[in-house]
Amino acid sequence: MTFQDLLEYALRALVGRRVRSALSLLGMSIGVAAVVVLTALGQGALTYVSNQFGNIGTNILIVLPGKTETTGGFPGVGGAPNDLTLDDYEFLVRNLREVQRSAPIAMATGAVSHAERRRQVAVIGSTDQFLTVRNLEMARGSFLPQSEIDRGSAVVVLGQTVAEELFPGQDPLGEVVRIEDARMRVIGILASEGTQLGVNIDDMVVIPVASAMRLFNRNSLFRVMLEVRSTSDLDRACKDVLRIMTERHDEEDVTCITQDAVVAAFSSIVKTLTLVLVAIASISLTVAGIGIMNVMLVSVSERTPEVGLLKAVGVARRQIIAVFVTEAALLSTAGGLVGLAVGWLAVKVLVGLYPALPASPPAWAVAAALGVSTVVGITFGVLPARRAARLDPILALARR
Repeated sequence: MTFQDLLEYALRALVGRRVRSALSLLGMSIGVAAVVVLTALGQGALTYVSNQFGNIGTNILIVLPGKTETTGGFPGVGGAPNDLTLDDYEFLVRNLREVQRSAPIAMATGAVSHAERRRQVAVIGSTDQFLTVRNLEMARGSFLPQSEIDRGSAVVVLGQTVAEELFPGQDPLGEVVRIEDARMRVIGILASEGTQLGVNIDDMVVIPVASAMRLFNRNSLFRVMLEVRSTSDLDRACKDVLRIMTERHDEEDVTCITQDAVVAAFSSIVKTLTLVLVAIASISLTVAGIGIMNVMLVSVSERTPEVGLLKAVGVARRQIIAVFVTEAALLSTAGGLVGLAVGWLAVKVLVGLYPALPASPPAWAVAAALGVSTVVGITFGVLPARRAARLDPILALARR
């Protein structure tokens, strides 16, 4: 029996039992599709976060008040022994040789209104360098003026959405808006940027940092962003930040993080979750393999006379095993291919619905899903094949 004869024989057997074969194929395809979709989502989430940080440059480090010892935690949450003040910020900038640009950030949520229109938005307090450090652009007007950091002027830069909502069909430049109880003149409109690092740039306003801290009665900065000259300076600058602040506050009470550290921590979390989800999805592949085994066992029982005839005409035991293993392999491989197609289509639909998420299954997941589906099918097809090969030809023919 040649390999071609083996394939043709196995295909005829599967086609002759269409419903049973289709159900086995369905079970395998669901498992493979689940693996493809879950790994694509994990890869897409990781790519999305990396792109978010890439949008603000690769040589940024962030200083937050408070200290955390847990890798991958949320620095600054839970309070800090000392405030991170504007004086601390100026002291850092004066004493860090690696820093070329910097921006203190005070953040709060406040009501911004004009005439009868009112909107609750994120209010960012910073300096003129915030625009460059965050890699933002202006649509119209100018950004915050360069001035003494502790003397905030009554000016504001609006995000695109805020400008459109408060001034529909009007030019906001030069107009006055009220932020909480303070009146401020609009001097610029930010270009549309969407959401970056969890903040909707289009739905925020930027005011001088001193004005924000007075307006919202803040003593501590939300964070400080420092742009160093090159990525090779990041680790040294981070160590210098901790050293300087420890000397200034008599304790290490700030957290210094780099983009690489955040992306690495997030990557570790996403990879772990993805592997767990893939392991859960792989259970369905095992269940599908058991289904294939059951189908093949039933097939052996139904085709006992056929197997007896094959053995009677001299077909070797190993060839009979090969027949049934080939049927199982064809079922599982076809199910894997269908699952890949369904998974790919599902990923395309998800990307179409959520274009911000660049979901794409990694090559290793596609190869692994198809390989595992084939191996599972063959593995679970061995038992029925061996059972068929052990049949006595005389007894098998007697059952006709």
